[in-house]
Amino acid sequence: MKYRAYLDIETTGFSRYDCELTVIGIALERARKCRVVQFIEKDLSKKSLLNALKGIDEIYSYNGSRFDLPFIEVKLRVDLKKCFEHTDLMYDCWRQDLYGGLKAVEKKLGINRRLKDVDGYMAVQLWYDYVNNNNEQALQTLLDYNKEDVVNLRVLRRKLGVK
Repeated sequence: MKYRAYLDIETTGFSRYDCELTVIGIALERARKCRVVQFIEKDLSKKSLLNALKGIDEIYSYNGSRFDLPFIEVKLRVDLKKCFEHTDLMYDCWRQDLYGGLKAVEKKLGINRRLKDVDGYMAVQLWYDYVNNNNEQALQTLLDYNKEDVVNLRVLRRKLGVK
């Protein structure tokens, strides 16, 4: 039975050199069971990440080969592509003429999202609201948004027929 991880990060911007890594979310799927783990602040470490991924057969992401994995490599000094098999579902989408960001592809495929009004820009605002104002609700919304991303990657993989 394949042990899969669906990974997505949140950051304060696009530059892996000048911006912060704020959240790593991972949906771990074994058999029909799926659980989500998320790391923020002091838990954002190479050790925490590798412990969470222990035993994983493959990591799935959306645009992860160009964004998430290189960002993690710079910030946590771990090259996940060297440690694990990785499938970037964005390219599987392209092969099926599904273009755009994850949210646009979800919409085209009828994958539901509870937090329809939250996007990457708002994720940055939520993080800063949490950091600057100690707004725990902003943090919870950010974590809920990230959780939807990783859980929906699992649904996307299945809809695309990716093994």
